Amino acid sequence: MKRIKAASLITAIKTPYNAQGEIDLATYDQLVAKQIDAGVDGIIVGGTTGEGHLLSWEEHLMLIAHSVHRYSDKLVIVGNTGSNNTREAIKATKNGFAMGMDAALQINPYYGRTSNKGVLEHFKKVLDIGPTFIYNVPGRTGQDITPDIIEPLSKHENFVGVKECTGNERIAYYEKQGIACWSGNDDESFAGRHECGSHGVISVTSNIIPKIMRTLMDENDIALNERVQGLMKWLFCEPNPIALNTALMMTDAVETNFRLPYQALTLEQRQQGFELLSAFDNNELVGDELALLNDSDFNYTS
Repeated sequence: MKRIKAASLITAIKTPYNAQGEIDLATYDQLVAKQIDAGVDGIIVGGTTGEGHLLSWEEHLMLIAHSVHRYSDKLVIVGNTGSNNTREAIKATKNGFAMGMDAALQINPYYGRTSNKGVLEHFKKVLDIGPTFIYNVPGRTGQDITPDIIEPLSKHENFVGVKECTGNERIAYYEKQGIACWSGNDDESFAGRHECGSHGVISVTSNIIPKIMRTLMDENDIALNERVQGLMKWLFCEPNPIALNTALMMTDAVETNFRLPYQALTLEQRQQGFELLSAFDNNELVGDELALLNDSDFNYTS
């Protein structure tokens, strides 16, 4: 638990695909190697950014097992094994821990939703299995996990903390009570860390500029934070991970393959991104060469 809570920079790692739409493990390993080289502490496997919602459970659990086998000595491995179906979340989480993951990422039941009491009972079931991050992202679930739910859960021995997307005021409130929080909003993560006392960030942006995100978590560098705000905002110009996928394709870090329903950013959006990415040195970006790309360069599979 101490090792998990000490992880201040955790990357919600991208899942790359080959031309047939299957997981590209060779490229995945290259992406993870870049994270390790940059000093990232951990990865979320199959999270929102890693398109866990587009993976079968067989793919999902294979990727967790692969990550544990290759990287558990270098990174904290967090498997996104949450679900809006409690029974499914329990089964996936048990399998993830059997494969050796360090912690689970658990979301509150979405779409069908439930009462606050139901949310509490859902989380109790998965917390009983092993170390757990609770993921609060009302913009995706349609339901805020409020302090009256988190505070009793925080007393569970397997409660790690919260990936909190409602802002730094909530993070500061929790941290003052000794409840560990990681920012879920990259653009607020610097202030969250240095002004509000967060444990760190679970980051999308660190997929593309991991060294800079490492510095932002370690150093109170206001100028550097201001420098990356434009890129961070662009990375969320469409629902994540559309822009990140496009960016990693533009830097030639991954092949230009999307799983539907995701589509590449428009040419106009890519031009904006090209200008933002061009402001960074090659050694700051993940990828070997920056290109605008044509619409015809992208491949889509179901």
